[in-house]
Amino acid sequence: MKRTKLEDFLNNKPLFYDEIDYERFPKIYNNIKDKLHITKNVIHIIGTNGKGTTGRYIATALYKAGFKVGHYTSPHILRFNERVWIDAEDITNDRLDEAFIELESILTKQESDALSYFEYTTLIAMICFKECDYIVLEAGLGGEYDATAVFDKILTVVTPIDYDHQDFLGDTIEKIATTKINAISNKVVISKQKHQIVYDIAKKVANKKGAIIYNSKEYSISKDILKQEDLPTYMVDNLNTAITALDVLGVDFSYKSFIGNRLFGRFTKLSDNIYIDVGHNVLAAQAIKNALYPNKVVLIYNSFKDKDYKKILEILKPIIKRVEILEVNNQRIEQITKIKSYLNKLNVKYDYFKNIKKKDTYLVFGSFA
Repeated sequence: MKRTKLEDFLNNKPLFYDEIDYERFPKIYNNIKDKLHITKNVIHIIGTNGKGTTGRYIATALYKAGFKVGHYTSPHILRFNERVWIDAEDITNDRLDEAFIELESILTKQESDALSYFEYTTLIAMICFKECDYIVLEAGLGGEYDATAVFDKILTVVTPIDYDHQDFLGDTIEKIATTKINAISNKVVISKQKHQIVYDIAKKVANKKGAIIYNSKEYSISKDILKQEDLPTYMVDNLNTAITALDVLGVDFSYKSFIGNRLFGRFTKLSDNIYIDVGHNVLAAQAIKNALYPNKVVLIYNSFKDKDYKKILEILKPIIKRVEILEVNNQRIEQITKIKSYLNKLNVKYDYFKNIKKKDTYLVFGSFA
């Protein structure tokens, strides 16, 4: 498939920096914000897991309620276009290139060169969303200093917070939750959390900012959708959070708003014997284990160096029949010898991935670029 001019441009930008300049993006945004024409109805999704699924449920319900809606999510799985969703469709290549030309016309060369991959992509999305009534904006990494935090918001949705990206966000739940929750707006919906300290920090930050907190409720509608959509429990929690957000916004929705609109790659059943899930951290592993237990699967797996693959494999062990390592050419990927060594320690059988066998059930899970 032919790449867009935008993708060719982005391929020369780093995905991550060793050191983050927290002032760069706010300064550049302040220089160009009057030319972006962004709606005031921005819903910001922050958290560790469940951001994409929760955001897609909210965006779809708003669209079916008659609004023009944009949903910005990351990363993509198959095509870059997945990151920019408008009115139930991924953005087209032509529209991406139009947005690229428009953005380049309002940035200086120095600004364009300085922006990171995610920062630049965020501005591209906002240009594509300029005619939208609502924008559902998913944070990339963190919250307080994330590129998505610069925009004015009418609502913040906090999905489950747990350990991830410790090199950037801190090595405790308190540090991770604080940097995320510091990004909240005047109204906040908080999903069901694993750690009590997340609620405590949210209350503290909300009191400081004069924000109102709404805890996610459980709705009977979610049980009906659970049966029809074959949702795992953790995804029902995401759905309840989305419905709570819609209630806070005062948006009417129907049961049909949530049917057939799951985000691809989030516990997606590709065929009768293949599941794919883009989860790559401990919280995701626990959710997947709970969803599949006591069934056994062949785990197709690999991991970036910064992920806690040891803990992830420990959690998944009760549902693993064997591991098939998928070789990945990426400088961030962990040495295969180290993963093999730990699989030996866990007494888990492994091999390299070769092909799919009809007799086995497969779970594709772990780091992806």
